[in-house]
Amino acid sequence: MRTTGNILFSGVGGQGILLASEITAYSLLAAGFDAKKSEVHGMAQRGGSVTAQLRYGDRVYSPLIEPGRADIQVAFEMMEAVRYLPYLHKDSKVIVNTQRILPPSVATGKTAYPEEVLDKLTGQGIEVVCVDAFELARKVGEVRTANMVMVGALSVFLPIDPAVYEQVIGARVPAKFREVNLLAFAEGRKASS
Repeated sequence: MRTTGNILFSGVGGQGILLASEITAYSLLAAGFDAKKSEVHGMAQRGGSVTAQLRYGDRVYSPLIEPGRADIQVAFEMMEAVRYLPYLHKDSKVIVNTQRILPPSVATGKTAYPEEVLDKLTGQGIEVVCVDAFELARKVGEVRTANMVMVGALSVFLPIDPAVYEQVIGARVPAKFREVNLLAFAEGRKASS
């Protein structure tokens, strides 16, 4: 596992991307890494694109990831995985939620959702790890924990003990939602192992 890296979180508003990136950043810090994070909310309240950029290592001076430098992309929606293709390189890994969230142009019938979306990534030789985060979140009893499923899936590829994530989730998630978020995290780890 890498001891330095650049992680790009992408999706649409309402998917819990900011909490997922926050949990990951605090877990990296708790594990002894320096970590810096930046967020772009865009049109999040209207279902628009949301990203968070997270860099970690011994010493990090900026949270921003240059195009072609993201080591891991955590895409909370399939089309969002492809939207940020310019940030990836040939050895990047993309962990993608297989859920489709239709943009307004598709929902109104003006355009169609592209078929074979993930072929654009695999066609570039990029490793793709598919996770049905929505279904796994439903399995644990709370669909709003799909973001923790994705954090769990990501955690397999980072040099952090799972117990560190569990402590951070316990500290950052309200008490009444802790247990279900921890279950979702565990399901995500299983899905990408």
